[in-house]
Amino acid sequence: MHNALIQLATLQRWQQTSASLGIRSVDAEYRKLMRAWRSWGRRYHTLDHLNACLREFDLVRQLAERPAEVELALWFHDAVYKTRRSDNEVRSAAWATEFLESHGTAKEVVARVAGLVLATAHNVGELSGDAALTVDIDLSILGQPREVYDVFERNVRREYWWVPKKRFVAGRTRILQSFLDRPTIYHWPVMRDKFEVRARENLARATAQLAKS
Repeated sequence: MHNALIQLATLQRWQQTSASLGIRSVDAEYRKLMRAWRSWGRRYHTLDHLNACLREFDLVRQLAERPAEVELALWFHDAVYKTRRSDNEVRSAAWATEFLESHGTAKEVVARVAGLVLATAHNVGELSGDAALTVDIDLSILGQPREVYDVFERNVRREYWWVPKKRFVAGRTRILQSFLDRPTIYHWPVMRDKFEVRARENLARATAQLAKS
């Protein structure tokens, strides 16, 4: 299942990830992140999503050039999520930047982590390395079994409850079709082998259902 049954986003894990970047005394930041991921109105972009991303990351950690930076980016990538705004990734990256800078993290590390968070906006060009891996992990939901994917689509609609149906259908169709139009959805071969076929099946089915609604 995509929704992680085991809580991976624990304080201990957060402490270990931060410590690997030379950052300590981070308990208060963890509590802030947990409040954000649990905030009102989230239906898909919840702790279940963060746990699922961490679970996928654990399976491909060895592919990361800088694993701690990828993991930290995953912790922050949807920390800010407001459906009425279009700058969530920018604001999430800004939060990660503020956290890292407040602990004296090297500028190049700050820039790389912020870049990984920004990549999850899924509107950048060619990606490689850790950015590609971060994005592939974030998109792993697309290649989940049909029943899991369908719950994801329902939850996205619930997050955008305030959008009129016609407008939502048009916007959602455009987003899903943009993934289908890509030569490949996933960048890393291991992720492509695992998710690509089922992701395309899910996306095609979802767009067909939207066309009927």
